[in-house]
Amino acid sequence: MKMTFRWYGKEDPISLEYIRQIPGMEGIVSAIYDVPVGEVRPLEKIKALKQEIEDAGLVLSVIESVPVHEDIKLGKPTRDKYIENYCQTLRHLSQCGIRTVCYNFRPVFDWTRSQLDFKLEDGSTALIYDETDIEKMNPLSGELTLPGWDSSYTKEGLEALFNDYKSVDEAQLWENLTYFVRKVMPVAEEEDILMAIHPDDPPWKIFGLLRIITNKENLERFINIYDSKHNGLTMCSGSLGADKNNDFVDMLKYFGDKERVNFVHARNVKLVGEKSFQEAAHLSEKGSIDMYEVIKALHSFGYEGPIRPDHGRMIWGETGKPGYGLYDRALGAVYLNGLYEAITKANL
Repeated sequence: MKMTFRWYGKEDPISLEYIRQIPGMEGIVSAIYDVPVGEVRPLEKIKALKQEIEDAGLVLSVIESVPVHEDIKLGKPTRDKYIENYCQTLRHLSQCGIRTVCYNFRPVFDWTRSQLDFKLEDGSTALIYDETDIEKMNPLSGELTLPGWDSSYTKEGLEALFNDYKSVDEAQLWENLTYFVRKVMPVAEEEDILMAIHPDDPPWKIFGLLRIITNKENLERFINIYDSKHNGLTMCSGSLGADKNNDFVDMLKYFGDKERVNFVHARNVKLVGEKSFQEAAHLSEKGSIDMYEVIKALHSFGYEGPIRPDHGRMIWGETGKPGYGLYDRALGAVYLNGLYEAITKANL
């Protein structure tokens, strides 16, 4: 496996120089952040991003993400224009030698948490999801901002989107996803890009909005839409593992054997309720995910793709983007690499 690190470009307070100093670090996961959703990512911007990363002694391993426009998810008549733009972005990425793209198909909101600075027993702070707190929130109030949300929506824009999604049931959302996949994957094959859909985070409905990339059955349904290794998965331990009914290690082995694991997010969560969890240190004993078994599973099917330590705690007084500090994610990267080395040597 190839260790990578999420970096948010020039606006990121963490420098590429510091990331390079993490033992075993090989690549960067980033994106073009200043182009509106639905527009083509310009070739020049991709080249500039890649060059900046390479000048720092690293490689641009994964684009996370190329966002899917809401009109595609809603199945609107304008979707073909946005799908063609998406395909053109893939062609530009291919020209730059980028072979993995992470994306999601979540209506309206990206990953969602109820609090960004929950104090853990060790004094660090972490992102958490508390079902009781979420149920009290009104996303259409115009005042609510949560970690992982797109803050560019206006109150009126959000209301319009919520109204649009009232007419989209689960069958229709699957149909819209199928339409997108069957249009995009032939281009991904031509350009030799491994697409990696990210599970919903958390893997259940949010404010009444549907979530369908949530469990083993639905992941299986997804990969069967288009039979190709290019139509693959981002296996995120924290997202899928937030549901106690998901056996993440079993899922990882199952889809790994099918050659559909194209990217891995390693994050630990501590389950504290039916639909409540706290993000935790990567160490297995700190959360509900056995990270040793996760890395052992990756080793079992010879995974050679990118992996990144996902959200970390904020420790040692570090400030910045919650969940995306340097220190705890660096510790996570070293821990994951240590597990992999130990498992590899034990199997020689």
